Amino acid sequence: MQDVSEILAEIWTGAGGAPSALDAVRLTGAEPQLPSSFRVGAAAQASIAVAGLAAAEIWRSRSGERQDVAVDMRHAVVECRSERYLRVDGKPPPPAWDKIAGVYRTRDNRFVRLHTNFPHHRDAVCRVLACKAERDDVQAALMQWDGEAFETAAYAAGGVVALMRSYDEWSATPHAKELAKLPLIEIEKIGDAAPKPWASGDRPLAGLRVLDLSRVIAGPVAGRTLAAHGADVLLISGPDLPAIPWLTIDTGRGKLSSFVELRSEEGRQVMRDLVAQADIFSQGYRPQAIARLGFSSEEAARINPGIVYVTLSAYGHAGPWADRRGFDSLVQTTTGFNHAEGQAAGIDGPKELPAQMLDHATGYFMAFGAMMAKARQAREGGSWHVRVSLAQTGRWLWNLGRVAGGLATGDLKADAVTPYIEQLPSGLGTLSSVRHAAVLSKTPAHWSRPAMPLGSHPPEFPG
Repeated sequence: MQDVSEILAEIWTGAGGAPSALDAVRLTGAEPQLPSSFRVGAAAQASIAVAGLAAAEIWRSRSGERQDVAVDMRHAVVECRSERYLRVDGKPPPPAWDKIAGVYRTRDNRFVRLHTNFPHHRDAVCRVLACKAERDDVQAALMQWDGEAFETAAYAAGGVVALMRSYDEWSATPHAKELAKLPLIEIEKIGDAAPKPWASGDRPLAGLRVLDLSRVIAGPVAGRTLAAHGADVLLISGPDLPAIPWLTIDTGRGKLSSFVELRSEEGRQVMRDLVAQADIFSQGYRPQAIARLGFSSEEAARINPGIVYVTLSAYGHAGPWADRRGFDSLVQTTTGFNHAEGQAAGIDGPKELPAQMLDHATGYFMAFGAMMAKARQAREGGSWHVRVSLAQTGRWLWNLGRVAGGLATGDLKADAVTPYIEQLPSGLGTLSSVRHAAVLSKTPAHWSRPAMPLGSHPPEFPG
């Protein structure tokens, strides 16, 4: 089984990083850190470290100055649960899940997981089941369905659900076989353009303009990470799109936030103007949805040759599920993690990972891919497309191996988390939030802008 330094080296060199740069990384701590049979500590540490190293290497190319990158494993797993530890004026987060979200048994004695935190997803499930949005009603209705038939019907109706599969069952699907052909992080040149030199500044990503069109965790974590290294990140939301406020606060540190109505021509023109000014366009829309709005990777590169376009998806861009909606909890369920953790725990049913690890690791991989592509653009020119997915990150996590007896590990108590918490002002109150776990010796990561309510800023980059 690989140690974390070997895992890190594989990701780094796989994306074109120079092996000699790895000498700057200092990894501390040991597994296990959280109760899981999977290597969540290694995944947290490696994904955060590789993004930190990319920032350090960009700083070296800009300034000539080398620096160390230190990542402690406990700090990394705490940051990969940052939404749990956020406090606003000392108050803990509200319940994370809608009242009917979660796991249910079906007629054929299978399990399905419902994700109903957004009202339109909850309504889609209730339409398919012809029931009220109450747990007992949902369970009774699901006893009239076989699991896979319900999964298919719910997706067709606009819902987001997952049938619990074993890893072997998932691996036998046509989609999993297509995913197995893809790299963890895909960085592809999609057009010609002159190199764009780095702007002046005293941080690795100073002067870099990033458009963040993402929600929930993975995409927003990517934007938060780029902001931590000095990028000007502009979060774009629709004024009518539902949001999960606590996640918006946690991942909004360091960002500007604007409303743009992309369903209107006026809003699309505003977005085209922003794309023309951006260095990085990071988005988590389904592929056909963003293309219909006029902002595919090809169109972005036409508007702004030299742009780095980053795509996040649930299940990857190839295979029959390429356009399927999904969230971390659902991908965990359908790709075998919940089944395997349940078996390891000796329970009849699913057991979740102790963190939204697919989300968080994918977010750091997005930021890493964006930085590596931007570094190549600055050296050799071109427009670039970076692709990551929750399912590909899951495949990577699975292949890291298992931790014998890992589920017997005690969960982190408050005194274990406190050393990694900082107090920050925000537009919503005083935040107690997790500091970034990648510690750069010359250009320390920090968020220079406070988290603000959605839509607090005009849709423009700073002067």
